[in-house]
Amino acid sequence: MKLRLDLRLSQKLIMTPQLQQAIKLLQLSRLELQQSLAQHLIDNPLLDEVQAEVEEAEAATAEEKAAEVPVSASQEQNEEGSTPEERGAPEEFSASGWEEYFGSDRRAGDSEYPASSQDEFPSYEQTMAKATSLEEHLLWQLSLSGLSDRQKTLGRLIVGNLDDDGYLRISLAEVVAGTDFTEADAESVLKDIQTFDPTGVGARDLPECLLLQLGHLGRNPIGSLGSRPGALKGLVVEGIIRHHLKDLEKKQYAKVAKALNVTVEEIFQATKIIGELEPKPGRPFTNTQNYVIVPDVFVVKNEGEWVVLLNDDGLPRMRISPYYKQLMASGQGGTAETKAYMDEKLRAAQWIIRSIEQRNKTIVKVVSSIVKFQEQFFEHGVQCLKPLVLKQVAEDIGMHESTISRVTANKYMYCPQGMLELKFFFNAGLQRADQLSDMHSSVSVREMIRKLVAEEDVKRPLKDEEIAACLRTQQVLIARRTVAKYRAEENIPSASQRKRFF
Repeated sequence: MKLRLDLRLSQKLIMTPQLQQAIKLLQLSRLELQQSLAQHLIDNPLLDEVQAEVEEAEAATAEEKAAEVPVSASQEQNEEGSTPEERGAPEEFSASGWEEYFGSDRRAGDSEYPASSQDEFPSYEQTMAKATSLEEHLLWQLSLSGLSDRQKTLGRLIVGNLDDDGYLRISLAEVVAGTDFTEADAESVLKDIQTFDPTGVGARDLPECLLLQLGHLGRNPIGSLGSRPGALKGLVVEGIIRHHLKDLEKKQYAKVAKALNVTVEEIFQATKIIGELEPKPGRPFTNTQNYVIVPDVFVVKNEGEWVVLLNDDGLPRMRISPYYKQLMASGQGGTAETKAYMDEKLRAAQWIIRSIEQRNKTIVKVVSSIVKFQEQFFEHGVQCLKPLVLKQVAEDIGMHESTISRVTANKYMYCPQGMLELKFFFNAGLQRADQLSDMHSSVSVREMIRKLVAEEDVKRPLKDEEIAACLRTQQVLIARRTVAKYRAEENIPSASQRKRFF
């Protein structure tokens, strides 16, 4: 083969670091954006955060200085010649004096002690009320129990292995592994822990948990359900818990009654008692803290038109530092390396500012397009939500689908219908029976299914075929398996599980 050199001209699409940074900023959530901008402010000395309060204070100070009127000499003489009563009582405390007075930690008669600094006071986190956890509640009872120190050590080991529901999901052999305790020791201490509050804690499965609660209530009033011969000597509830929980879940009351040799009515009464027991003893101690979601945009109606407003509250407003800008303009940047460093940081600062502006414009443009497609939803609610895909919005605003996907990821909108994620508006469609050119949104169809289930007769719940037939009367073409799919996604039990006999 002959070796030779050829010159070729070609074009390639290459993502520059600046473009990659802009794309990364576009898909960040609000919290992630705040953290990213805070990091940029730390890394780049040429970036400066604009403090709105400082600007307002400076403007107010300038106005006050402009409005001040010089005091004439005659006015000063009149003030000097007047009596203290005419001039008014002297101020006992200046502004700084009041601050010092209220900021001190002195008590009456304790003037010899110096004032405490603000750093000595507890922080906000230290003064917050904290809910007691299940582990803390059990350890408190364990410390008050009459067990020996060795047994308490094993008890703390068992309590530490309980899950949030209060169950011991691992075997006692795993609990005592690597210690000098035996399984018999663990079993004995576990029996003591199972007497603690809440009742049923420390159980290894659901039947044991329910039986512990029955033992706490006492068997006499419960056993009175089946007093006739052949009814497990009155232990109907206990028999159901031990052997027929699966049948009870499937509402097979006749099968349970036949197995226990009791009437179906007695099974109904026993089911009421079982329904009052707590299957998750640790539920009251579960941390149900709600996290606040701050919307990225607001959608409001102004003069008959829907308007998209960007929420920039809480986000740092950045600018090029005036000090470094003046320093670079004067040519006093120092050595060549220093100037090159400042030029690099200046370009990075300008790019991040432009990227934030472009991000805000893109979000507003995408949300405005969503509002245009889903205007009936904002007017009338979820029943008027239309099917929408990313391609429709992309073609409407002249962007790529991947850009729309990044914009709508982890972004939230606040509108008259509530707080909604932008992904909520993108859903599949189902064919209408009356208008073949139009479609129903899958979200609105799910809402129809929830409404039908909420209004059904609990003694004769609707089957999936009947729900599909009801939806067809509302001009929704849907198959039974699609109803079953949507019902499962909405965590709605089947008809047999929703059925009530009393």
